[in-house]
Amino acid sequence: MAEQNQNRQNQQNTQERDINQLLKVRREKLAELQANGQDPFLITKYDATHHSREIKEQFDALEGQEVSIAGRMMSKRVMGKASFCNIQDLQGSIQVYVARDDIGEDSYKAFKKDDVGDILGIKGIVFRTKTGEMSVHASEVTLLTKSLQILPEKYHGLTNTDLRYRQRYVDLIMNEEVKDTFIKRSRIISAIRKYLDGQGFMEVETPMLVANAGGAAARPFETHFNALDEDLKLRISLELYLKRLIVGGLEKVYEIGRVFRNEGLDTRHNPEFTLMELYQAYTDYHGMMDLTENLYRYVAQEVLGTTTIVYNGVEMDLGKPFARITMVDAVKQYAGVDFAEVHTLEEARALAKEHHVEFEERHGKGDILNLFFEEFAEEHLIQPTFVMDHPVEISPLTKKKPENPEYVERFEFFMNGWEMANAYSELNDPLDQRERFKAQEEQLAKGDEEANTTDEDFLNALEIGMPPTGGIGYGIDRMVMLLTDSQAIRDVLLFPTMRQVD
Repeated sequence: MAEQNQNRQNQQNTQERDINQLLKVRREKLAELQANGQDPFLITKYDATHHSREIKEQFDALEGQEVSIAGRMMSKRVMGKASFCNIQDLQGSIQVYVARDDIGEDSYKAFKKDDVGDILGIKGIVFRTKTGEMSVHASEVTLLTKSLQILPEKYHGLTNTDLRYRQRYVDLIMNEEVKDTFIKRSRIISAIRKYLDGQGFMEVETPMLVANAGGAAARPFETHFNALDEDLKLRISLELYLKRLIVGGLEKVYEIGRVFRNEGLDTRHNPEFTLMELYQAYTDYHGMMDLTENLYRYVAQEVLGTTTIVYNGVEMDLGKPFARITMVDAVKQYAGVDFAEVHTLEEARALAKEHHVEFEERHGKGDILNLFFEEFAEEHLIQPTFVMDHPVEISPLTKKKPENPEYVERFEFFMNGWEMANAYSELNDPLDQRERFKAQEEQLAKGDEEANTTDEDFLNALEIGMPPTGGIGYGIDRMVMLLTDSQAIRDVLLFPTMRQVD
């Protein structure tokens, strides 16, 4: 074993020496270029006329025509007086044929010194090789950027997951599917905006640094503003400021922005993530359900060309009407416990113990219902499903159901067993809201770090008067995960939160 370890260490040392030598050579090449007045870093622009996919899609029209492309050289085969290289740009890659007699002896000699990873500008004629590959026959090659690092080996790519997230720029170069995911993410967000704008919604921006981080059950990040000598928090939600705008008469508003929650990291959670919240006056949570169905169908059709999506091998149909079930009925269906027949906290606690559902002393009957739901029902909600009518204890900003004030007009939208959105008929009674904040303050005093605190300015806004309103918050990152078949939230965040390395 000791001999194997020593051999492994020797091999690693040899590889490091080889890499260091290659890096040294690249810097020497740059120094030579600069000494000869050919510093690529002095070039300020390059006029590319086409991208790789455009050339391939329009090949019949472009064959025999001159084009200019620019991108990173990903491979090179030098064969005496002629060579082939592969240029990768935003849209993909295309082969380039480079011959000494076409670009000149000095230029060809310079091209042979170019390294994989260098960024080149190519001017040439579109043609098809003898093997049928669409290519560009170069008449001019320009070194635009000298790469001083070495890309991962072509056939293995960048496979170290931790390194992929830390060096996303390399990940985007080496893994085509990663680039495709983030192009789709951009298209998804554009489609959301297009749909909401078409429905008469107005996009707005609200503060990220706030004195009172309310609107969700989460622990905030805290900071200090030196100029005012005040402690502030990073927002955990967009809700309370957007509702102020409804009070101000902006009847349909939405915001897509980063929020920050001081919580753990896992496949579905990152401490900073993208949330979209929207609020619409004169509607309720049923209106939010209709909007959500239409929005999801529109985005899937616009980005994927279908309303049937496949995630991790499981097909989900956005084209059918979404299922609707109350939380009580979901628990009854999947846990066999009917909370409609549970009338006291003692009964709820006894059921929790019987079914091995852990709860805390501060939890009320509604909290325990929610714990049952999370334990037994969530994982079964694969197809698009609205889970409605939550207990009032876990819904401090929501209107009570007039016929049953223990529950509120709220739903959570589920797909793939994940919560995808959370919506209310918004509480607009300032007196009731004050009592809800008071109950939250009591929970905070009992040790619930995620409880809300009283927001006096928000209460003042409600006293001015907020119309009946429907509101909803969407987890954009989870939506992107589902629509791109990505297994972890880090796969859809360009720069996910990572532990710092020395």
